[in-house]
Amino acid sequence: MRGKMILLSCLLLSFALALPVQGQQTPAPTPVPTLPTSLTNPITMAPCGLPASWAQFTSSATVKTFNMTADCVFSRWAVNNSSSFLSFSANAGEFTINGNGYSIIGPSNARVFYVFQGVTLNLNDIVFRETGFHIELSLGFLSYGRGLLASGGRINGSNLIFRDASGNGLLAAIQGGEIHLENAQFLNGRGIGLGTGARPSLIATGPMGLISITNSVFRGNTGYEALVNSQGTVQLQGSLTLADNSVSYSSPYLTIGDGVVMVPPPPPKPKKKDVPTLTPTATPRPPAVTCPGLSQATGIAVHATYGLTSGVQCQRLDGAGIGIQSLVDAGFIDAVDIWGYVDQGIEVCFPQVGRVVFLDARTMPRAITPLASAVANGQTCAAIDSPGSLVLLPPE
Repeated sequence: MRGKMILLSCLLLSFALALPVQGQQTPAPTPVPTLPTSLTNPITMAPCGLPASWAQFTSSATVKTFNMTADCVFSRWAVNNSSSFLSFSANAGEFTINGNGYSIIGPSNARVFYVFQGVTLNLNDIVFRETGFHIELSLGFLSYGRGLLASGGRINGSNLIFRDASGNGLLAAIQGGEIHLENAQFLNGRGIGLGTGARPSLIATGPMGLISITNSVFRGNTGYEALVNSQGTVQLQGSLTLADNSVSYSSPYLTIGDGVVMVPPPPPKPKKKDVPTLTPTATPRPPAVTCPGLSQATGIAVHATYGLTSGVQCQRLDGAGIGIQSLVDAGFIDAVDIWGYVDQGIEVCFPQVGRVVFLDARTMPRAITPLASAVANGQTCAAIDSPGSLVLLPPE
């Protein structure tokens, strides 16, 4: 009896503890966040996050956006059932592939992406590496290894890099197809042309094709007849960089074909800065001292070939008169300005030992030229035959 009472008491206590406190509600469970369907790749992805089959680019596809999670390396990708040499085909609708900086690495057995009429394919932040030339003898065809081909459809690309590709027509737009790229780089491509009349190029358009590239870089591409073969329209816009490309056909923008090629105008040559006409102004000088009286007043001796009364003029200078701060900061010892009939030959001797530089009065600003000087009897002497200032600096 006592045992039954203890068991009943425990059950009542457990029930009481399980009851919520008066006025307090049990919190709802925190929902688990889920990614939007458009950002969740299905399980039928290749290990890099792209579709493993062309069939996932269809009008009935539930996923329209794919996110690369690693480099995609394929020697032969899944093919569609109507054209065995195609890699991926977008058959309807609009699709987006975010590369997140990862690479698609070939060689592809033909085109990496091929879009048809009514299709838009958006490509962002992808590096296409080593895509290109492939020979399939068993099926009896030769592939040119195009990277992107728009046949009636549209491809939009942002921040794409095409590196170390081989073949012909890395980009191609035909039958009304359009390719629009922004910030594209074409690096170290190798052109290969097959058959009579083949004209390998990096970019090719058919009569109704349109390719526009904004802010493009073409560097290190070799073996092409031209970088652009346009039978339709090619637009190169914004900043255009051409460097180290080796092509056999030469034109201002390395293009061939009968179509339209629009390019940015070459950058304007820098204009020469308008040099204002300088009106000479009087150099600040201490009170004038004539050449004959200069030696008596300052100890600076001036000698002229035809005498000091032949028309030579002299003036001692202070720091403001020199007007060049670096010479003032160098601790100049003395300075004198000589003008007038100077081409007869003038010698100036300072009563101190040092080195002499000459400020040519014929240039503006005055050019600084070291002068050959001689030291004798504690004096430093230098000769000039054109007007200017002699400045005595401390010995080096």
